[in-house]
Amino acid sequence: MVGKYKVITLCGSTRFKDAFMEAQKRLTLEGNIVISVGLFGHSGDDEVWTEGIKEMLDDMHRYKIDMADEIFVINVGGYVGSSTQGEIEYAKATRKKVRYLEGQDL
Repeated sequence: MVGKYKVITLCGSTRFKDAFMEAQKRLTLEGNIVISVGLFGHSGDDEVWTEGIKEMLDDMHRYKIDMADEIFVINVGGYVGSSTQGEIEYAKATRKKVRYLEGQDL
């Protein structure tokens, strides 16, 4: 498959690093350009907790959503934290499609 590729930004808790990696692989093999997080703060990337870094990463992630055609929420066990909920609301406000790893696409 060669042609125009859909751009998908992954959103979700960074505690689900393995699920992020699996979704990135699957979505890429389906012919999508996948944008993910740069660090996994809840999975050992302690630099996230340095002063100002989390705020910067959150701001960058909104730009990643802006670049995407849709977001794909990594909601293992149905979990959606407050940061991810904010990203979902931002995506909807900017008219992006929202899909979920688990459950109905809302």
